[in-house]
Amino acid sequence: MGQNLTITFVARRAGIRASAIRYYESIGLLPAPTRVSGRRCYDSAILSRLALIAAVRDMGFTIKEIGTLMHGFAADVPASARWQVLAAEKLKEVEALIERAEGMRQLLGEALRCGCLSLDSCARAFQTKTKEAS
Repeated sequence: MGQNLTITFVARRAGIRASAIRYYESIGLLPAPTRVSGRRCYDSAILSRLALIAAVRDMGFTIKEIGTLMHGFAADVPASARWQVLAAEKLKEVEALIERAEGMRQLLGEALRCGCLSLDSCARAFQTKTKEAS
């Protein structure tokens, strides 16, 4: 591959839109590319950076958190230390989300077993269960 990759080529290869690449550049997740005759020209290393951004987004990190991962630490802080800080926090969020989803699953299961004839009856049943749980 090498140098002078077009934004169209990079976008296709990374499986994203060119506008996403321009956005990532504008917020500092990607370095500004060199330009030849006004057109963006990328080095093949951009594909690795885009793969990292995609993986981190798949982990549930926000754009802001990705920015922190990349630029929110002193330059000499290794990637492993950055992950320790950010992943520990994200893991807490994910565990809370899982707990909420499990509660939702339980309530939906109860709704599937509902034998009520009216929604008012359902409301009373759920109100009783809420009181019992607290």
